[in-house]
Amino acid sequence: MKPLDQFYAKLEEPEQSCLLALRQVLVNFDPNISEEWKYKLPFFYLNKKPFCYFWFHKKYQQPYIGIVKGHLVNHPLLLQEKRKQMKILLANPNTDLPLADILEVLELAKSVHRPSKI
Repeated sequence: MKPLDQFYAKLEEPEQSCLLALRQVLVNFDPNISEEWKYKLPFFYLNKKPFCYFWFHKKYQQPYIGIVKGHLVNHPLLLQEKRKQMKILLANPNTDLPLADILEVLELAKSVHRPSKI
């Protein structure tokens, strides 16, 4: 089993279902998104450039989507905390995912994302 698959398989419920659902949202969001195992976490690339990643917030005990160029994105659900460039979107695994908000954040992040030059 690949490290990326192991990451999801080792998670307990409801975090596993939450991140698998978020994974599907991201993969279906844009055909140019690819998922890779980088920095010991699931990392998503848009046009072969870092776009976002999954991790867990220690204080809130929740998974989150880390937006790579989050400092350029303004949305009320994004938290910057002490990060300089990244912002995060918490995903409470015990409630329904706010799909409209997630897609809105992804669209905003995509709008500031520079495509790679071919």
